[in-house]
Amino acid sequence: MNNGRIYRFLTAAVFLSFGARLFFSGPALGADPRVKTTTPVKHLVVIFQENVSFDHYFATYPKAANPPGEPAFKPLPGTPSINGLTGPLIAANPNSAKPFRLGRNEAVTCDQNHEYTAEQKAYNAGLVDRFVEFAGATYSNCDPKVVMGYFDGNTVTALWNYAQRFAMSDNFYASTFGPSTPGALNLISGQTHGATPSALDYRGEPVVVEGTVVGDPQPKFDDCSTRETIEMSGRNIGNILNGKGVTWGWFSAGFRPTGRSGSGRAVCASTHAGSDGRPRGDYIPHHEPFQYYESTANARHLAPESAATVGKNDRANHQYDLEDFWDAAKINNIPAVSFLKAPAYRDGHAGYSDPLAEQVFIVSTVNRLQGLKEWKDMAVVIAYDDSDGWYDHVMPPIVNRSNAPSADALTGPGSCGGPPKDGYQGRCGLGPRLPLIIVSPFSKTNFVDHSVTDQTSILRFIEKNWSLGSIGSGSFDAAAGSLENMFDFSLKKPGRALILDETTGEPVKQR
Repeated sequence: MNNGRIYRFLTAAVFLSFGARLFFSGPALGADPRVKTTTPVKHLVVIFQENVSFDHYFATYPKAANPPGEPAFKPLPGTPSINGLTGPLIAANPNSAKPFRLGRNEAVTCDQNHEYTAEQKAYNAGLVDRFVEFAGATYSNCDPKVVMGYFDGNTVTALWNYAQRFAMSDNFYASTFGPSTPGALNLISGQTHGATPSALDYRGEPVVVEGTVVGDPQPKFDDCSTRETIEMSGRNIGNILNGKGVTWGWFSAGFRPTGRSGSGRAVCASTHAGSDGRPRGDYIPHHEPFQYYESTANARHLAPESAATVGKNDRANHQYDLEDFWDAAKINNIPAVSFLKAPAYRDGHAGYSDPLAEQVFIVSTVNRLQGLKEWKDMAVVIAYDDSDGWYDHVMPPIVNRSNAPSADALTGPGSCGGPPKDGYQGRCGLGPRLPLIIVSPFSKTNFVDHSVTDQTSILRFIEKNWSLGSIGSGSFDAAAGSLENMFDFSLKKPGRALILDETTGEPVKQR
């Protein structure tokens, strides 16, 4: 197999039919019954979290240490194996420090170095042996060796239990190397090229290289942006959903303004204490990708006209506060496609959040979703924007090359395998391996998918399920691997809900 994206076409098969029908057009609350889908999924909810590599959360799955005082995890009989950290990889790891378990009392950690170039250097042309030197945090008395740390089912208990009851992937990747903004843009457009201007961050480092986003600039079309901003050209999934009349929305905690400036600009000042004890704004502008596109932005953070217009075209332009989602849910009006963003202190981002705070958000959200009438035709995707630089032992397949002199360093100075096929520099990928779990009545049970997929596979599922077509213009969506192997749409009796305790992550009941 060559370095092209052909492997993704091999995994992208036609979606399975349900019963004898190819299209599903039955009534669904909150969705236009005239809008057909190619699977029984009428409502897709993407919970998009922050900064976790696959090994950081699932290195030893399904085996947990189970020390006294921590929630115990015991795998179900027949739990499949994963591509995790085996004994030899722990005992004789090629990095300058060995991987080690972080206990529940060590949930709060430093933020690691997850810049586009630093991550490439950590993988060191496939040797995967320079994480301490290039991805380990070195500021504020942080030990760079902590980058090799991982949690198990005694800390990320809920995610391990979702993996037991539903489906997970051990071969899902960031679409490119780099931090949050590239990951978020790839999720909604499959394209990080087309950015203007070529901005610098607060350190004087470029966040845009030859028109491609490689850093974390903030969105131009957002009143709450506070530093360097850029805008994106081209189309995103929101444009295509609008064109087909499919309801959708991005719902960010803290998006609702706490006030207005004298000129009427939104002020986003809602905060919570982070895991580091410092107040942190609930809303982080560069985590909201639709605000980079003028066509899908809600710069003034205007509220929807009512709960009945959520998901539709009104003054909010499909960009909402997280509470707007639950207001719409009360009247059975959640959109067909929804992206949910936690408040920062519960988004899992090391430094100001942690896996226990994150667990509260994920579990409380999934518990509520399973209680909705729409649950019967819903799929919930739990995914991440980037790896934070945390060690993962798998060298990602490089299917998109780049040789940006100032940014690439995977296979040598200024190189990620050579010149890009499409001419767009700065999109070296696939990037680091990330967790992915699908919670749905149609999920396969206790299943691990080994198909090669990435962030744009979520985008591709949306496009295929609602027959939208692809974005084009160099987007990775058309060649994205399929998520369909994680579902069983032939189920005559879809799976039950799994209710977890949001503090311990342990099962409360099934229903």
